[in-house]
Parts: sequence; C-alpha cells; structure tokens
Amino acid sequence: VQLQASGGGLVQAGGSLRLSCAASGRTFNNFPIGWFRQAPGKEREFVAVITWNGGSTYYADSVKGRSTISRDNVKNTVYLQMNSLKPEDTAVYYCARRRGGAWVDPKGYDHWGQGTQVTVSS
Repeated sequence: VQLQASGGGLVQAGGSLRLSCAASGRTFNNFPIGWFRQAPGKEREFVAVITWNGGSTYYADSVKGRSTISRDNVKNTVYLQMNSLKPEDTAVYYCARRRGGAWVDPKGYDHWGQGTQVTVSS
C-alpha cells in the first residue's frame, strides 16, 4: 500500500484545513491509519488515529476538540479536519498505516506518505 498526504497550506490562526490521505492497494481497509506531524527541530508527534472501519478514533490532547479524523474505505481515503488552527500546529503532516504497538508510537506504523506542509500564521 502507498499513502499520499495532501491538503496542507498556509492559513491564518483560527482557520481550518482538511487533510487527505489517499491510499493505493488492497489492504488499506484492513488497517488503522494514523496522522502524525513533525515541526522543524522536533520529533515526529502523534496527532490522531482511526480504526479500520472508522468505529474508533483517538486524538492527541493538543488537537482534541479541534480535529476530526474520518475515513472513506470506498475511496481509500482518510481525512483529518482541523479547525481553530494555531501557530503551534505548523508542521509537516504525515499519514501512515498502523501495524501494532502503542497508538502514539510512530515505530508501530509503516508505509509513511511523503507529508503535506501546514503553516499557520498568527
């Protein structure tokens, strides 16, 4: 499976963006998909994850209440709707397929997409 993140851009604080993670491959629907982000000079940070059927979701405290992860298994796409964006949300956002381990640990994910830049101006 290959994952491709898109939808990033430059937005003012308080604005919204919807990121998309498009997948190719037959096994997409069988796995949870997670979103991570990485700001310059910082480690990759968990943002959100959704189970294979969308039945459960889990968010980092930093985005909880402002973001919604969803998926459309017909379109092989996972979305991350981000609202009330803050300058500290500025980062490259990546999606990846979860294979195991803790939800928040990037080591438990594979098939990382190339990322999409989100920049929030104050």
